[in-house]
Amino acid sequence: MKIFYPESELILNKDGSVYHLSLRPQDIADVILTVGDPTRVHKVSQYFDEITFEMNKREFITHTGTYKGKKLTVMSTGMGTDNVEILMTELDALVNINLKKRENKSRRKSLKIIRIGTSGALQQDIPVDSLILSQFAIGLDTLMYFYPLKRTEAELNVEAALQLEAELPFRPYCVEGSTKLLNHFSEDMAVGNTITCPGFYAPQGRQLRTPIKYPLIGEKFSTFHYGDLWLTNFEMETSGYYALGRMMGHEVLSCNAIIANRITNEFSKNSDKVIDKLIKTVLNKTLTLDENS
Repeated sequence: MKIFYPESELILNKDGSVYHLSLRPQDIADVILTVGDPTRVHKVSQYFDEITFEMNKREFITHTGTYKGKKLTVMSTGMGTDNVEILMTELDALVNINLKKRENKSRRKSLKIIRIGTSGALQQDIPVDSLILSQFAIGLDTLMYFYPLKRTEAELNVEAALQLEAELPFRPYCVEGSTKLLNHFSEDMAVGNTITCPGFYAPQGRQLRTPIKYPLIGEKFSTFHYGDLWLTNFEMETSGYYALGRMMGHEVLSCNAIIANRITNEFSKNSDKVIDKLIKTVLNKTLTLDENS
């Protein structure tokens, strides 16, 4: 059944590009690297052989080019799962909706989307400046209250157990990322499970001048486990990526540079160095991505 998307739902710019990203289908590669910080786009694309396309729109900065002959796109999202929803929805529209006819394409396309981000460790034995891949993401944000996300029985059990043990006033959502991408990238990085928070301060247990309600939330997350599933790190986007990736049919993986340890209260002395290490590791692993996943 064909679905027609009216102008108020699928908003296009005058040049036919999608509303927030200002991109057209030909502007992106099938493998997309994402970063939160717009200034980090150049830190990735500086290693490209050439940049063939650039777009700057709000916090969404896009560079498309080639890395050692492979076509790649790197994009910034800004912070939070609200921005991730815009990014994922409009990327999906670029490859799975005929924008001129405003109808779904007959053949669905799956993108490979790899997040290159920073994160704080939740376990004492995870050193600052290490790299961690996210197998599962547990979202403390409200994005999935608005989507019918299907979870496995195991994921539902993790949600219920975490809500109970961490004494959360709401139920989080748990979702696994792409096993194909995880297997491809895990040779060079450790694997963990990530808590996605709807803020940087109180939702992660940080307190400056303003009182917070759950000052021990980080400690409760660090001691929680469900079987062999332990929580390894905090950040602000991964659950949105994994949930929407599952619903839209895209392969998504979150790669984290650990720049802080919340249990030992350490912060990286040279965060730019570990971020650059993660960028190079991800770029090199993309070269054999199609043949191994």
